[in-house]
Amino acid sequence: MKSNIVYLAIGSNIDPDKNIKLALKELAKLGEIIKVSNFIKTKPEGFLNQDDFLNGAVKFKTTLTPKNLLKELKNIEHLLKRNTPFRNGPRTIDLDIIFYGNLVFKTPALIIPHPRADKRFFVLRPLSEIAAYKRHPVLKKQVRTLLKELK
Repeated sequence: MKSNIVYLAIGSNIDPDKNIKLALKELAKLGEIIKVSNFIKTKPEGFLNQDDFLNGAVKFKTTLTPKNLLKELKNIEHLLKRNTPFRNGPRTIDLDIIFYGNLVFKTPALIIPHPRADKRFFVLRPLSEIAAYKRHPVLKKQVRTLLKELK
């Protein structure tokens, strides 16, 4: 089975140190964690009356298909009792597929590359630390360029 390099965004604002550590431990069961960025503290977006988030990025090698990877990430979120009662609300863990190799993929349940990654500082900043030269397969720009353009 072919391995793919995947970049994930990871974030939490409910007991983030504990939940991020647990999520990484679970993620390691799905493939090989190659690199983890430093985590940055960011203000919440949308619903502001909640704690700040800790956000990071993970470079990951897996043989899972995009759909199976998404299913397993949702399982980790469920295991860590993610319960977001409303959009942009507080969460124990948030795991998003940003890039899956150079794949461009779209179904109702999953869009790769992540459709809003290029607009989010909390995704681009940690991602630029571990994948500055990774080229966005749709926008054809490097992560570091997207981060610069955001500022």
